[in-house]
Amino acid sequence: MVDWKARIVADPAVQGGKPVVRGTRLSVDFLLSLLAEGWSEAQILENYPGLEPDDLRAVFAYAKSCLADEAGAALRKLG
Repeated sequence: MVDWKARIVADPAVQGGKPVVRGTRLSVDFLLSLLAEGWSEAQILENYPGLEPDDLRAVFAYAKSCLADEAGAALRKLG
């Protein structure tokens, strides 16, 4: 498993402090939105050549970490 902490960073000077892939201005939410719109990992990597497959794995791991912390609370609110 990829250690997302080595690849996902937040800096107030970049994208207003949103989590981004290190060395880019590509935010986690932007990359997840591409996937939600139907882009494949291959399409993302082709269109953003500065990204590596492990960068996308780090995005997924970061999202999983965030959701694991809040999933229970969110489900209780829905129920």
